[in-house]
Amino acid sequence: MTKVLVSDPIDQAGIDILGQVAQVDQRSALSIEELKSIVSDYDALMIRSGTQVTAEVIDAAGKLRIIGRAGVGVDNVDVPAATRKGVLVVNSPEGNTIAAAEQALALLLSLSRHIPHAHLSTMAGGWDRKKYVGNELYKKILGVVGLGKIGSHVARVAKAMGMKVIAYDPFISVDRAQQMQVDLLTMEELFNQSDYITLHLPRTPETENLVNENLLAKMKPTARIVNCARGGIVDENALAEAVKKGVISGAALDVYAQEPLSPNSPLLSVKERLILTPHLGASTTEAQENVAIDVAEQIRDVLLGLPARSAVNIPGLSPQIMQQLKPHLQLSETLGLLASQLSAGQLEGLEIRLQGGFASHPSQPLIVATLKGLLTSALGERINYVNASLEAKARGINVIEVKDEASQDFAGGSMQLTTIAKDNGHSVTGAVFGDGDLRIINIDEFPVNVSPSRHMLFTRHRDMPGIIGQLGSLLGEHNVNIASMQVGRRIVRGDAVMVLSIDDPIPSELLTLILAINGIQEAHPVTL
Repeated sequence: MTKVLVSDPIDQAGIDILGQVAQVDQRSALSIEELKSIVSDYDALMIRSGTQVTAEVIDAAGKLRIIGRAGVGVDNVDVPAATRKGVLVVNSPEGNTIAAAEQALALLLSLSRHIPHAHLSTMAGGWDRKKYVGNELYKKILGVVGLGKIGSHVARVAKAMGMKVIAYDPFISVDRAQQMQVDLLTMEELFNQSDYITLHLPRTPETENLVNENLLAKMKPTARIVNCARGGIVDENALAEAVKKGVISGAALDVYAQEPLSPNSPLLSVKERLILTPHLGASTTEAQENVAIDVAEQIRDVLLGLPARSAVNIPGLSPQIMQQLKPHLQLSETLGLLASQLSAGQLEGLEIRLQGGFASHPSQPLIVATLKGLLTSALGERINYVNASLEAKARGINVIEVKDEASQDFAGGSMQLTTIAKDNGHSVTGAVFGDGDLRIINIDEFPVNVSPSRHMLFTRHRDMPGIIGQLGSLLGEHNVNIASMQVGRRIVRGDAVMVLSIDDPIPSELLTLILAINGIQEAHPVTL
């Protein structure tokens, strides 16, 4: 008999759907060892954030076909181990969209009218009408950082309330933004012009402490900021100081770098003009029911032999083909992630050129993996192999596929990505050598031969004496260790590119100093 294990509390609506096709066992608070000892009896596993599905658990699961996470994040699931085992992993990336958007809007309104503090004052016997005079949102400028599903919904509602909406999102085409009646600006322009700012970004190495002292200082002293996205995007020390000193007029947070919020958090020392809520973005009855139904329906469909709609790992491929394509998929995703961080302009399109041996492989999985890498910076854990193509289309990113089987530049072939951007685009080419050795072999038509590493720095510069030494010295002064370095050039004393593998990420202050070196035209820190 088909059996499903539900190892975290799930809304009853989800349990009822699973019960249509299987015996459902509910056992919460299992340790990893307890889960390992029983998981081999089950065809499907449904979880939330409490259950840790490690590689050992997956290895012990003899007949497991699918793991369903009732929510967005799958950081508690070893997805690569599941993929190797041929186990599908699904989530519910859209189930809490409305709930999260409405939380952001609620905090915007609460900040404007001082609702939490006025409530506490009234409950304590006060009647401070003058103290809590607020502001209207009508005709104010709302800056939306990240125009994904949640940010787009906030923008639509804000426009209906009479606000002017501006946005920063390099992965939304200008045409798509115009359809939404939203003006696209740079990050600094948005922070400088907005009366209210709402963040809708994933937490990645690039966005960690993105909203720092420098960016807060660019805001109007009457402006307010809301974060219902991910903790760690905002430098909490800098925010607390900015509110205390009146650099900005107020802030509201629903997410934090450390959760639960530490009793020693500097945020707790701010007594006025700051609203803190305990990560309630997805905490609505409707959202919890939605994610349970969404994931339960996917588990039911997979058990009936039907496809899942939100697979986190690549659906529709046998484990044998997955193993064969594994290095090519890794390269595709890596090149997409690299291309997104090299392109500074507003992304309009992407050309994917499959050359030589690459052109003989099924192209769709490679394209999907590329788009997943490309959009990871914008969407984080919300992007997966099922929705990557849909997200690219929704953002107005035109994808052009070119196959060139005649090209024999490398024995196994190569893949070239060219970003089409509003200001300028970049091209990156990669290949797979030997037994899965990934290499970056070309940047903007400059030949290189570099293995991808976690932290890298790419520069475009004039090929002139002293630049390499200056850059090396500058990194050394800031305690950034260089693991490897390579320069690619076409002609002597012309333009060149330099690729450095480094042990640590490049801080924004150091990047400013790098760009100030005479002869350096571009510098792009990359995290893979």
